Amino acid sequence: MFNEQLRQAILNEYQDYHFYRSMYKLTDDPYFQGFIEHIYEDEKSHYEMFQQLYYMLTGTFVQSFPEPILCTDLKECLKDAIRNELESAELYKDMVLQIPIQQAYAPLFVAMHDETEHAIRLTTILHLL
Repeated sequence: MFNEQLRQAILNEYQDYHFYRSMYKLTDDPYFQGFIEHIYEDEKSHYEMFQQLYYMLTGTFVQSFPEPILCTDLKECLKDAIRNELESAELYKDMVLQIPIQQAYAPLFVAMHDETEHAIRLTTILHLL
């Protein structure tokens, strides 16, 4: 079960990276762009950490990613993204409680914290729009 959750987390982080990169292009506000850039850089880091962890557990990397869904409406994307970030934080919390190896703790803890931070950043943008 853990490996399948981790596989899904990798797919989600890949998707999120591309989603936030497209969201970045929908605003010219440097304050919003700074928040969004921070988020997509975190998502890239989570993807890389989770791929490494998956490799440690299975001897393979997750491959065959679906075509990314891109953001086309900033306000609607923000609403969806806030929900998704909070759901990811919950998933990572559950995964921390069932880690199969000690090396899984740090990447999951960091990602769990970052996802909560992302929800705060996104809520701030939505509030200021």
